[in-house]
Amino acid sequence: MNGDTAYFVAFSLFPGIGPVRFTLLYDYFGSAKAAWEAPLTELKAIRLGDRLSEQLVHFRNTLDIASYFSRLEKLHVVPLTVLDAKYPALLREIPDAPFVLYVLGKKREQPLRLERTIAVVGTRRMTPYGKEVTGRFVTELVAQGFTVVSGMAYGIDAAAHWAAIHSGGGTIAVLGCGIDIIAPPGNARLYQAIAGGGGAIVSEMPLGHRPLKGLFPARNRIISGLSLGTLVIEGADDSGALITARNAAEQGREVFAVPGPITSELSRAPARLIKHGATLVESVSDILDALGLQKIPADSAKKRRVGSTKEEQMILDNLSGSGQQIDDLVRLTGLTAQNVAAILTVLEMRGLVRNYGENVFGLV
Repeated sequence: MNGDTAYFVAFSLFPGIGPVRFTLLYDYFGSAKAAWEAPLTELKAIRLGDRLSEQLVHFRNTLDIASYFSRLEKLHVVPLTVLDAKYPALLREIPDAPFVLYVLGKKREQPLRLERTIAVVGTRRMTPYGKEVTGRFVTELVAQGFTVVSGMAYGIDAAAHWAAIHSGGGTIAVLGCGIDIIAPPGNARLYQAIAGGGGAIVSEMPLGHRPLKGLFPARNRIISGLSLGTLVIEGADDSGALITARNAAEQGREVFAVPGPITSELSRAPARLIKHGATLVESVSDILDALGLQKIPADSAKKRRVGSTKEEQMILDNLSGSGQQIDDLVRLTGLTAQNVAAILTVLEMRGLVRNYGENVFGLV
């Protein structure tokens, strides 16, 4: 942690300071520390506003920043400032990049230094078609080395995260609330699977900040900002996915849309995007071409894991390309549940298998 980190974090706790005002303060005073300690007269002089300046002075006089860092440590949450080397480079490029990004995940030491990232978003009212298309695209994207970024909402978001996990890939969930709050609560299992596996939960909101409807557009700019492009799968005319797509376009990133049946109202958002210049995609090859990326050969994408026994190999073969519940592995291999569980433990210890929680396992 550099010497200014505590002051970056302190500003992130004050509700009156966002990326624009923080930049104003930082540029004027030369450091977060100097801005935090600035006299009231100087804060007013730079037109921060008399009332806001007074509120900031009161806030900094009452804040126990050491206690807050203690909470972060207990929760295993790491704050990354925009100056941190581990801060995601793509996100740093956007005009209103979060000046602090809170990160939760087992691989938090280097969870966001990603070469291939793509946002997958869409409606909360997912249809069977949307679920099938999401699973198909995400599985192929993971095979092509992509990390999937989404917002952990119900519907397409959740389906995209789960498909990435079950395909043995990485996924990033961007929250519109404090990183310690699971929203929506029904996605608690998904939250744990992401944080406890190879993915990461991120937010610019401080601990304890409740989800509010007005925060989600700001959250969406982070989803697109973390990604080379945004793929929209299903959405109505008022879909929040359109906000993410607009953010992507404004950030100079690619926008992709999957066409749907014209009889479905949830095909309207992708159709609208395509009419306004988004790339119509029917396969992952369309995405790779638009991004100018080379396709990873099938042999490289499906590296074979070799077990020490016939039973281990049966487990590994049935985990190839997708995570599985223990009950599914019992059915597919004909082994007993006790044997499957024991073999998975051994394979996990050898670094071949990852435990995503809730009896779901996938390849490392």
